Amino acid sequence: MSSCLKKITVLLLSVLFSVHIATQVKADDTVLQLSSPSVILMEASTGQILYEKESHKQLPPASITKIMTILLIYENQEAGKFSWDDMVTVSEHAASMGGSQVFLEPNEQQKASELTKCIVIASANDAAVTMAEFIGGSEEGFVKMMNDKAKSLGMNDTVFVNACGLDTNGHVSSAHDIAIMSKELITRFPQVREYTTTWMDTITHKTKKGETEFGLTNTNKLVKWYNGTTGLKTGSTGLAKYCLSATAERNDMELIAVIMSAPDNKSRFQEAMKLLDYGFGNYELIKLCDKNSVCGNVPVIKGGAEFVETITANDVSALIKKGENKNITQQKQLYESLKAPFNAGEKAGEIVFISPEGKEIGKTDIVSAQGVDKATISDNFNKTLKKWIE
Repeated sequence: MSSCLKKITVLLLSVLFSVHIATQVKADDTVLQLSSPSVILMEASTGQILYEKESHKQLPPASITKIMTILLIYENQEAGKFSWDDMVTVSEHAASMGGSQVFLEPNEQQKASELTKCIVIASANDAAVTMAEFIGGSEEGFVKMMNDKAKSLGMNDTVFVNACGLDTNGHVSSAHDIAIMSKELITRFPQVREYTTTWMDTITHKTKKGETEFGLTNTNKLVKWYNGTTGLKTGSTGLAKYCLSATAERNDMELIAVIMSAPDNKSRFQEAMKLLDYGFGNYELIKLCDKNSVCGNVPVIKGGAEFVETITANDVSALIKKGENKNITQQKQLYESLKAPFNAGEKAGEIVFISPEGKEIGKTDIVSAQGVDKATISDNFNKTLKKWIE
């Protein structure tokens, strides 16, 4: 931990390029003329909202619910709670799910990876509940995990009642919240693209009746229709009508377009494409700072080294509107010193990026590039000797 509370004087540095920070676009149907009652367009890496219309309206989310189910699957697998090769047994309850399904049978076993593939590609309710029971002990237990995760992400419009999105009283979300959990999934687990960009695949049912192959077709038609599509999830029920969380990437910028309660199947895809076209046509992502950029040296107190080199902890990007240029400034702050011992990655300051309007639009910690051990007797002797010689 740093031994000093005081920081050196703020240095205002002009960024070498000029940009205009994107401001949130208010709902205006004269711009996009969308018929869906609730939509949002978000840039994935920054979370910047480019367009929204009634984005906090609570509505039934249908199978877009499964974005949270998928997120928790990947999160638990990453944490070592299970392996993709683990065999998972289908319960009577999971097999009884109606709606979109892959017709799993009670006591049938499938690999966790195969069930996840069924959820992502084919929006299979039976596979979603099977994985929910496997991870949560029961669907109810998993739903609690879903709501806890939603709360931690700030999804204040959302209450989950089941793991698959079938119409149930009180099961609601919003375009805003769906964009948040979509962002979390695609930025933390980009490997989900293996399935979200797959148009067709198969699984093999292995039951007492023998082995049969079952075809999977992606419910997201944008995989075939829209250039740069990376995902993500469709949903439709009688109450929810037609929903979609569509993700696409061009020129290293990934956008999330969420459509809620569209009147028909075709319009949800058309309106998602309108939103994505609007985003790609009007905005671009500019790198403000690269991870591991050198930031200077900081003195070390009671350490085996007198100074430690510091670097930026993260990449920082800003969303800018094409064709409009303004200056961004950065405020760089370094601690006066660090007290040994400490490991590489010890916080040593921060850089904050400021828009022309004076708003913070990004920041990153400055951290030590190396660790420094506490000074030994030999280190102290050498330092004393060096000072004496000088």
